[in-house]
Amino acid sequence: MAPQMDVERARFNMIEQQIRTWEVLDQRVLDLLFKLRREDFVPDPYRALAFADMGIPIGHGESMLQPKQEARMLQELTIKQQDQVLEIGTGSGYMTGLLASFAAHVYSVDIQPEFTRNAAAKLARNGIRNITLETGDAALGWNKQGSYDAILITGSLPILPETFKASLKPGGRLLAVIGEPPVMEAQLIANMGDGAYNAVGLFETCIAQLKNARQPERFVF
Repeated sequence: MAPQMDVERARFNMIEQQIRTWEVLDQRVLDLLFKLRREDFVPDPYRALAFADMGIPIGHGESMLQPKQEARMLQELTIKQQDQVLEIGTGSGYMTGLLASFAAHVYSVDIQPEFTRNAAAKLARNGIRNITLETGDAALGWNKQGSYDAILITGSLPILPETFKASLKPGGRLLAVIGEPPVMEAQLIANMGDGAYNAVGLFETCIAQLKNARQPERFVF
């Protein structure tokens, strides 16, 4: 990385030029982005790109979300201190750390054992301990901990399995990017109670598909 002053200037520019302009105005979120060092979660060969407006490769064909995507998702989920949170797709562990900084506990699962191991070490070095990291295929849901106040799915889904909605507590929120390239939409789905759910479209974006995501039926002529 560059000298410390340059690093802090790059972080400031990322927040002011990329993130604020993407309608991220929650001061809690902005303050956290200054505190939790994104560069600590970026693979060493790409540390110089830690604040770039791009998806940074982390191996196994996967990438970190763009900084503005991470920040906007965190803002829209409105995590509270008492919340139990499920994250599908640990990846680098940075989003896990952001969620855990606001929540009571974060359960994060990834299909790649290497991601689980690396994220555990990085989160520990940053003093983040209110997490449970597990390795497994959660593309169709993850009910090991019961139900959750908030769920974040960090890979896109062509269709959303009902099992994710069923894992929300009453009042719980689920954020998922739904659709297929080139048309995807980040949606916030709230459990209104008594089996009722409310979905709100947040913004259009395009992110990599979650591994083993359920596919829509294809008609073959």
